[in-house]
Amino acid sequence: MDGPPPAVPLLVVCALGVERLALRGGGGGDAAGPVTLLRTGMGPRAAGRAVSRALGDPALRGAAVLVTGFCAGLAPGMRPGDPVVATETRAPDGAVTPCARTGPLAGKLRRAVPGRTVHTGPLAGSDHVVRGQERSALLRTGAIAVDMESAVTLQCAVRAGAHPVAAVRVVVDAPEHELVRIGTVRGGISAFRVLRSVLPACLEWHRSLLPRR
Repeated sequence: MDGPPPAVPLLVVCALGVERLALRGGGGGDAAGPVTLLRTGMGPRAAGRAVSRALGDPALRGAAVLVTGFCAGLAPGMRPGDPVVATETRAPDGAVTPCARTGPLAGKLRRAVPGRTVHTGPLAGSDHVVRGQERSALLRTGAIAVDMESAVTLQCAVRAGAHPVAAVRVVVDAPEHELVRIGTVRGGISAFRVLRSVLPACLEWHRSLLPRR
């Protein structure tokens, strides 16, 4: 007689304390397996070290990995609080990591944050905060947003044997809405509120990956 599908761990990765605060305050739902929330610290080096160390734990072997938090939007018309679902991440060295089931994930986010525009497309990686002309140059490559941790996080996850990977970010600044510090202006507060709604949609995405019986 068939039983329930086997539990698959989920590692949810963010960089900043304010991102972890938003995710912890956003509630949850029925998980398809153990869920670990990992704060890595800011930047690609910190993210790479923390994720590699976490995935060395046998309890997370074969885990799904989803990285989330804030990002900079690249395209005109993007606004603070708009979610971004990466179809792939692109590291500064050119390495590309495809993401799993991005269409269903974007649909789950649209239901979670009605009234917000959910953007899908390539997510660029950087080792520094991107401003001005550099933002325009990344847009010309086809990327729709940029952050410092997603690309290296998913690279490390794939190398460690993680099963599916994904990246969900929330725009905290955009070409027409640049921020100086997160949380000090209206755009930062708006992005924080939307990030609180991300985790339940991520758990739905995680459940959708399991085989049906």
